[in-house]
Amino acid sequence: MSLDFDPSSLSIPKGHHIGGRYIDFGGEPIEVRRPSDLQVMGTLEDGGEEAVEAAVQAARQALKASNWSKIAPIERARVLTRFAELVEQRSLDLARLEAANSTRLIAETTVRDAARTAGTIRFFAEYCDKLEGQTTQTQSGILSMVRPEPYGIVAAIVPWNFPMITAAWKFAPALAAGNAILIKTSELTPYTLLLLAEIATEAGLPKGLFNVVNGYGQTTGAALVRHRSIGKISFTGSTATGVAIMTLAASHGTKPVTLELGGKSPQLIFADNEDLDALAAKVAAGFMGNGGQVCTAGSRLIIQRKIADELVEKIEARCRAITPGPTWREASDFPPIINEKQLARIDSLVQKTLAEGATARVGGSRLETRNEGSFYAPTLLEGVTPEMTGYQEEFFGPIASIHRFDEVEEGIAMADHPTYGLAASIFTTDIKKALLAAEQIESGMVWVNQNGRGPEFTFPAGGFKGSGFGKDMGRVGIETYTRQKAVWINYAA
Repeated sequence: MSLDFDPSSLSIPKGHHIGGRYIDFGGEPIEVRRPSDLQVMGTLEDGGEEAVEAAVQAARQALKASNWSKIAPIERARVLTRFAELVEQRSLDLARLEAANSTRLIAETTVRDAARTAGTIRFFAEYCDKLEGQTTQTQSGILSMVRPEPYGIVAAIVPWNFPMITAAWKFAPALAAGNAILIKTSELTPYTLLLLAEIATEAGLPKGLFNVVNGYGQTTGAALVRHRSIGKISFTGSTATGVAIMTLAASHGTKPVTLELGGKSPQLIFADNEDLDALAAKVAAGFMGNGGQVCTAGSRLIIQRKIADELVEKIEARCRAITPGPTWREASDFPPIINEKQLARIDSLVQKTLAEGATARVGGSRLETRNEGSFYAPTLLEGVTPEMTGYQEEFFGPIASIHRFDEVEEGIAMADHPTYGLAASIFTTDIKKALLAAEQIESGMVWVNQNGRGPEFTFPAGGFKGSGFGKDMGRVGIETYTRQKAVWINYAA
């Protein structure tokens, strides 16, 4: 059975989802376009302070009426498990909506995005009754306890590149820990989040615990960060925006933030790899997947000289062998850039790097296709040095720079980046080299012999340095939505 579908046949959510229903406030209209053909998919509004205030009030009332943070954890788990089941039942609807509205291919959204969203909800549902406090040693007659407690209302601001999965990493643990969640969608890719809020209400989640507001970052996003009733902010996006959010949060209530930001992730490749065809497939996917629109994209290829020329030829062949096309066609294996503005930004960075002295071995320009979408050619850059734009800036497109090394320590040193430290991939059959590199590279995530996380939910995601701080997923992914209360009881008094 073909996965192809007609994007114009989809049912499109309309409005913010606040208090269990769709609602508008008459704000500035925002056209939402399909990246694959740039056609208008629907219209939403910039909610601003009015929508944020309504969502906060709905969350406050829901927490009070439902006693969500105080009910038996197993009851929270029951509701969230039902939520996961309904997501699975609606997985095709979600997968199609995600594919049409974003750069995610239908071949991937059906088997990955929707399924992993349901899995994330189920994973954290199982954690509801496993958050533990502790008692500390004291003198006789004293009981000292540390209790994990929810913040109350938390806000998540999610990006456009993996809108459904990234949001689930935030709303699932926040709800499981006993919080209410307010999510600001990207104005470019709002629809799956709105449908998820609708499904959550259908699953029996108290109305107002899961609210979704639409709008621009500088208006609706800023209103979320400023609101003093919001106890914590979680953000995934660019480093520049993360810095702005952290600054704004500090000046309006000094609330804690979790930030997963940009990256210039290395793929460190040692010469002991024997199957260069299989290796080329992994490395190419590491910077071309989702059109390179991945924060962990392995955009710096650091290759031991002995195999560099042969491996680069094989990677180049894969750059040329793509099948670009609409995200709603199963045969497409290379998606568009999210919009024309982002494509122009990518091309500007590439052209600056070329003007600074680098050369394009393949690509280096817009990709002309039969579609009307914004496609950029997979690009391999040679001669990129640390002072160049292409080394310093995150492309967020299908671009990789090629670097060669001779000795092990030289390659490991090259893998570090002065600004970013989100992820790193190491390809070697030598466990000693793998462990040495993993230990020395300053990065929040390290993969050996693959690029990107697997299907497991226990692996935390987050970076070092300019790539942010705090983690999503894993046990720490739910602990980050709790605060620690110290209780001292003098029962001998």
